[in-house]
Amino acid sequence: MIIEYEDMLIAIIDERIQNASDDELFAGGYLRGHISLSTAACEEEGINDVASLKLRIQASLDEAKAELSPADRIIVNDLWGELQALV
Repeated sequence: MIIEYEDMLIAIIDERIQNASDDELFAGGYLRGHISLSTAACEEEGINDVASLKLRIQASLDEAKAELSPADRIIVNDLWGELQALV
C-alpha cells in the first residue's frame, strides 16, 4: 500500500516537470528524496500504513529543515501539502 502511495506522489511530481518553475523543480526533487527514504524505512520496519508513511515523511522534512532557507522550506512544505491533498 505504501509503495502505491509513493508511486502516486512521484508520478504527480514527474507530471509537473514540464511546466514547473525552478523553485518547483527544486521542491519536487527534494521531496522525492524524503518520500523515497521514508518509504524504504517503512518497508524495512514492516510498516504498510499510509498514515504512518505520511508522518514519517513529515518527520523527515522537519528533521532536515535546517538544510533549507526559510523561503525554500515554504516552497517544499506547500508542495508537500498539495501532494497530500491530491492523493
